[in-house]
Amino acid sequence: MNYGFVIDNRKCIGCHACTVACKAEHDVPVGVNRTWVKQTEKGTFPNTRRVFSVLRCNHCEVASCVTICPVEALYTREDGIVDFNNNRCIGCKSCMQACPYDALYIDPETRTAAKCNYCAHRVDIGLEPACVNVCPEHAIISGDLDNPDTEIAQLIGREQVTVRKPEKGNVPNLYYINGDEASITPNETVRDEQYFWNSQQRGVGHFAKYAEKLAAQNDPFDLTKMLVENNNDLAMTYSGDSDCSNGSCDSPTDKALQKSDPRRIYDTPDKGILWGWEVSGYVLTKAISSGVFLTTFMAVAFNITSVSDFNFWAMIALSLVFLGATGILLIMDLDQPKRFAYVLLRPQWNSWLVKGGYSISIFGGLVTLLALFYFFELDLALQVTFWAGAFFALVVAGYTAFLFAQAKGRDFWQSPTLVFHMLAHAFMAGGAALAILNVIVPSSAGYINYLEFVMLGSLIFNLFIILVELTITHPTEDAKKAAHMITHGRYKRLFWTGSILAGNVLPILLLLSGKPLLSGVAGVLILIGIYFTEKIWIEAPQRIPLS
Repeated sequence: MNYGFVIDNRKCIGCHACTVACKAEHDVPVGVNRTWVKQTEKGTFPNTRRVFSVLRCNHCEVASCVTICPVEALYTREDGIVDFNNNRCIGCKSCMQACPYDALYIDPETRTAAKCNYCAHRVDIGLEPACVNVCPEHAIISGDLDNPDTEIAQLIGREQVTVRKPEKGNVPNLYYINGDEASITPNETVRDEQYFWNSQQRGVGHFAKYAEKLAAQNDPFDLTKMLVENNNDLAMTYSGDSDCSNGSCDSPTDKALQKSDPRRIYDTPDKGILWGWEVSGYVLTKAISSGVFLTTFMAVAFNITSVSDFNFWAMIALSLVFLGATGILLIMDLDQPKRFAYVLLRPQWNSWLVKGGYSISIFGGLVTLLALFYFFELDLALQVTFWAGAFFALVVAGYTAFLFAQAKGRDFWQSPTLVFHMLAHAFMAGGAALAILNVIVPSSAGYINYLEFVMLGSLIFNLFIILVELTITHPTEDAKKAAHMITHGRYKRLFWTGSILAGNVLPILLLLSGKPLLSGVAGVLILIGIYFTEKIWIEAPQRIPLS
């Protein structure tokens, strides 16, 4: 068995019966959907038409959500259905980043991931999915794709069908007859903040808790006033009310329809930024932890400069403290933080979240052993542990790049230079943290010069990597849009001022002065710049719509 769907756009009337049936069958909360009907208008006024496209999980043969899930909460059944177990889900939201089709959401009630599961409980007893059963036009067809006698296999065999984003390599098992590019390709239309019948402006799913908090803080009168104003705005937009004197109508509707570009008029609410400041912070703390170790290791292993006992113990302390901060931030980002141990106890080894979790744990253990061996002066064990610690420090510094690469929904994160980006930040952060400490407890001139060299070299390398990441020919439109958003769009001020100027250029100028105090100031600016850069790199791709 290999179950799949066909959406026949020749028949779909946009009645939303499938959405309602799905919600009723699975008790799906308000504001999130397992299946929904996207509506798009296209053409030039007055020759326009509306296109309907049913969107949902594509039950891919190579499901990237299954690959990235660290705890096997998502899995592919033998019959091809991609199902989920919310009792295992830790709410890390990585599956939502990995899905190119925006099919997953965080249930605001259970705080776990959910999506269309092909009504597996119905299929198991010989029934069709609820959406298929309720569709009045038989526009949704389900069945075994590998059985040539089924209706779905025959339709695919004789009709011209398309799939969404075939370039991702997920091999989706959802096919469209008369699939309209303006509707099934996100880049063809702009995601707006307001749609027909859409009042979910304050966040859904993962961000529903913030909506509740804001609602509780606002005065009831202000909320009523805002609701009336929003309804008036929507009424003006969609009713066509306007000044039509002299035969000229200037309503927002008329103006929009006079454009030839297609536009969305109904869609599922935006899920917001899934990985926020906690992830940006954890990338920074992880860079400091691994960076101070690697910086000290290079000085000792290659006999570049002498490292005092104080500086060696400082390295151990900083590594452990910031590694602990990394763990705290990782747990804070989970929507089910009490289940954080599942990553280690119920691992799915293809996920880089699991590999990273074990690498962090092993690195922390090696740093602890290093402290014991250094205290008891066990030279041989110290040397072996030091080299092993350096290896895992490199893994800890760079593994996030491979995790982001598994998030196939975000094209900008697929850059092959991202691992060098992470390693550069590790050496920048390591040198910066030790330079700041040196202002408090001064070290030898040779050690200070070494830290300045590490920071200066890594800053120059970092600028080169940023240049490459932003100027190379991006293979997809989504990656191009993210890069443009960074340099010329929403994040341009933070990028040019916070990341480039404050986080890279000014530290280089301060380091060239050769004054230890200014090296400490440069260290502070470097850490701030790393945070800003990671915030931009993590947030910008998430603002590109996936559906």
